[in-house]
Amino acid sequence: MTASQVDQDQPGEGRLAHAPADHPPVARPRVGVVLANLGTPDATDYWSMRRYLNEFLSDKRVVDYPSWKWQPLLQLIILTKRPFSSGAAYRGIWNTDRDESPLLTITREQTRKVAEGLAAAHGDGVLVDFCMRYGNPSTDSVLRRMQAAGCEKILFFPLYPQYASPTTATANDQAFRTLMQLKWQPALRTVPAYFAHPDYITALANSVNEAYAAAEESPEVLVASYHGVPKRFLREGDPYHCQCQKTTRLLRERLGWEPDAVQTAFQSQFGPEEWVGPATVDHVAELARRGRKHIAVISPAFSADCVETLEEINEEIKESFLAAGGERFTYVPCLNDRDDHIQALLAVIENELAGWC
Repeated sequence: MTASQVDQDQPGEGRLAHAPADHPPVARPRVGVVLANLGTPDATDYWSMRRYLNEFLSDKRVVDYPSWKWQPLLQLIILTKRPFSSGAAYRGIWNTDRDESPLLTITREQTRKVAEGLAAAHGDGVLVDFCMRYGNPSTDSVLRRMQAAGCEKILFFPLYPQYASPTTATANDQAFRTLMQLKWQPALRTVPAYFAHPDYITALANSVNEAYAAAEESPEVLVASYHGVPKRFLREGDPYHCQCQKTTRLLRERLGWEPDAVQTAFQSQFGPEEWVGPATVDHVAELARRGRKHIAVISPAFSADCVETLEEINEEIKESFLAAGGERFTYVPCLNDRDDHIQALLAVIENELAGWC
């Protein structure tokens, strides 16, 4: 159905041309853009954290062990203890003014700014919203709401610069699950990884330059810390590790720095498997033992600050560096809703909307 096939009775809806009088209203056709992020608990209490962690850790893309082996361990041991520690970590960074996690606050603001940019270019023909893979607003609820609003074509944008099975793939999986339940499926495009997009690299470099300019003395080393994955993922064809390495290289080249001035490490490791490395928490301690007194850490894999950056990096990893003899630690915030980051996201979106708008 095209716009010419709908007679508009009021903004946003109308009736099909030549349709019977009792035909239900049909929304005006539009294009939808959905920004998808990892997720957030609804609150920091035990049961809210348990619900969130259960959804997250039951995802086969995140933990791909056989259910008969993993679920008893998860339900009987991990989920009896971890909601307490995770809740404490979230309480330390919680946006108390809005009673929500920083990730939710930032993603909402990113969405608002992206919507403004697309409205300036396309008017009201593009509807923008956001969803979370785990927690709320759910992917299913947002896609259904967009379809009800007339979005016959939807661009689904996982906000992960580097592709990984536990992030990009599971976000796409969830979108496809909704499509499987719909009588009338919208056309769906997924946005590929943008780890090497020049506007994204420029935004990262700008954020580093600003952080260094604000420091009393420039850090001696910049550590690019990415979320870790098991090493076997690399052997099984997941490109994440390689894309992270390329992002670091492109960032270093954009900054014009020597190779040793920007180093790659990986955080958030758990379980008995061998993970890609070096582990950030150990690497920063080693830098301190080697005499580095001031380092900076940036998180290029996260589009918005969250518990892994605000709590893990700015507290746990920072403490590891200082305990090993380091003296000054600079955290370079995620790109969040910086204007240059929004422009990078808009450039990616406009490219992927080609032929639709």
